[in-house]
Amino acid sequence: MEQRKQVENWFKNLQDQICEGLTILDGKASFKEDLWDRTEGGGGRTRVITNGDLIEKGGVNFSAVHGPLPEKIQQGIALPPSDFYATGVSIVLHPVNPWVPIIHMNVRYFETTPLDQNEKSTYWFGGGIDLTPHYITPADGGYFHHQLKTVCDQADPSFYPRFKQWADDYFYIPHRKETRGVGGIFYDRLHSKTEGKSFDSLWAFQQNVGNAFLPIYEHYANKYRTKTYEEAHKNWQMVRRGRYVEFNLVWDKGTKFGLDTDGRTESILMSMPPMAQWHYDHQPSEGSPEAETLNWLKKDINWLDHA
Repeated sequence: MEQRKQVENWFKNLQDQICEGLTILDGKASFKEDLWDRTEGGGGRTRVITNGDLIEKGGVNFSAVHGPLPEKIQQGIALPPSDFYATGVSIVLHPVNPWVPIIHMNVRYFETTPLDQNEKSTYWFGGGIDLTPHYITPADGGYFHHQLKTVCDQADPSFYPRFKQWADDYFYIPHRKETRGVGGIFYDRLHSKTEGKSFDSLWAFQQNVGNAFLPIYEHYANKYRTKTYEEAHKNWQMVRRGRYVEFNLVWDKGTKFGLDTDGRTESILMSMPPMAQWHYDHQPSEGSPEAETLNWLKKDINWLDHA
């Protein structure tokens, strides 16, 4: 229980620090907080920022929930009837300027306690961070992946290639045959037995991922927030936001988990952009920046070559 509280308190502080940093970075809007309770146990703090100078809509959510693990989830992750506890921070930012990328991060901790005392309890860490530029340049993808590799290498040199591949596979939109963006890192069910590492070392890695978010986003915000854009750029931003919606509603496991555990719908769907567009058979002009972006929406690109 003490271990659980340590993690929960750190996640609360991470939410505070990121919200404070983003408020300063935006310079216009501030976060509105919505405290909520879950009937089955636990609750959270949903914080949303809208109509800012930098951020058109964004959310930085904290939750700590517990209760009986739904049978559907038990079957999906091959666990016996159990009680569960889950806590974490989830972030999605949709910028005003289409040259600034969408960014997402989730860092979470999960525990189960079997109802049968002869069964063993378990825990694991999961999460990741990925970047979805509306306009992709190799240099931007390279910078992002270099930062993530540095974080991973502090814990284990095998983490970056493993988790980068995991992100390539996870953040893929099969019905579009394209990746959501330039990927990043994604991991799940990290446990002492699976990784050969102590709880403390895995927890330190999780903290380093969380702490990497704000400096990475500041880099892209400061690079692009004042870059001039036209209506055609905004239209393309709306199209790419549509792809983001498709992934989150059709394929994202976090969305499904939240809904399957009777989570708070408003907080779960916080990741949706304020506006998006779908055009029938939209095809960018050959040689355009939009068409070039589509050429980069592929798995298995070694972005480090462009760092």
